[in-house]
Amino acid sequence: MSEVVRLTLVSHAMTDAMAAGRFPTDESVNQLGRDQIHRVDLGPAGPAFCGPEARTQQTAALLGLRATVESGLADLDFGRWRGDVLGRVPPDEMTIWLTDPTRAPHGGESVVELIARVGRWMDSLTTGRTERTRVVAVTHPAVIRAAILVALDAPPKSFWRIDIAPVSRTVMHFRGHAWTLRSAP
Repeated sequence: MSEVVRLTLVSHAMTDAMAAGRFPTDESVNQLGRDQIHRVDLGPAGPAFCGPEARTQQTAALLGLRATVESGLADLDFGRWRGDVLGRVPPDEMTIWLTDPTRAPHGGESVVELIARVGRWMDSLTTGRTERTRVVAVTHPAVIRAAILVALDAPPKSFWRIDIAPVSRTVMHFRGHAWTLRSAP
């Protein structure tokens, strides 16, 4: 029998930028986000990781996790759009971004680059693994979308068709040679 890695990806709690429809910066979770966290029960967990941003670190701490900061779990880099309202992005740039996953008109990271980064992090969880383990990672909706695409070997153009809610949990298993999606929000 091959050993199993159970990966629970938790989307960070609500922030003011999310509520206002702004591209994120390094903001903290807001009061609604704190209230959301108190309703979450992760059950037993092994190693815990989180992205380097304040909102992921706060969510992990409020969940009672002693999480190691992992750069592979960082949010999608929105480049010059960071902190801006979605409605102020020029429509032609938004169309390019939403329809061509290889492009990053904002000067940050493309969806394809994000998927590759997340895939490398997921591979790091399974390389040389000889025991069963339960990993929890507190991260961003974009990172969770990318992880789902990696697990399903789905095309990058599917990225925007996955909706990830704040403080939702997505569970995956790695058994022997491949990731499987066990449950999603």
